[in-house]
Amino acid sequence: MYTPRPFLITDRDIILSLIGRYSFATVISQDAHGGLLASHLPVLHRVGESGEDVLITHMARANPQWRQWTAERELLTLFHGPHAYVSPGWYQSSPMVPTWNYAAVHVYGMPRLIEDAGTLLPMLRGLTDHFEAGQAQPYGPRLTDEHMQRLLPGLVGFEISVTRMEATFKLSQNRSPEDRAGVIAALAASQDPMDREVAILMQQTPP
Repeated sequence: MYTPRPFLITDRDIILSLIGRYSFATVISQDAHGGLLASHLPVLHRVGESGEDVLITHMARANPQWRQWTAERELLTLFHGPHAYVSPGWYQSSPMVPTWNYAAVHVYGMPRLIEDAGTLLPMLRGLTDHFEAGQAQPYGPRLTDEHMQRLLPGLVGFEISVTRMEATFKLSQNRSPEDRAGVIAALAASQDPMDREVAILMQQTPP
């Protein structure tokens, strides 16, 4: 991913924080002819038995993408953080042009299919429990193993052994303190929740 130095993020904790918060990702791969395939999936980060970074998720067995995977081809998983239009009218400096602030993480890795019920069922249970955790009355406990077992034939689980992670947080770090403060103030006052998320992220990310 092209990342100018002011926007480069290498802190693993910051990268994993974005992955955890914006976990609905795009998984991209190539087929045997070089064609691109993509799926939009809930993806969680886990630490493997040897301390390695691993992503876990699943897709419908009917999805043709997983049938194209081999041990030699990397997958690319895109995590899309908040983003917002930046008006030049928010800067103290002039003349300026519009731009876009955003945060994104690209994760590369090798896939391993998980089809046996003994491994797939706990994985699905873990995904469900994770996303139900924020509910007032989590539904996970009401999903019996018997019910989930009936779903397994239609699903394919997989984990991605991470080979590298790249992160861009383009948050006006290349602007003057006055210009950056103007952007933060405008986004924080916006009616758009995502604009406000960008403002918070800018405040949390020093220039």
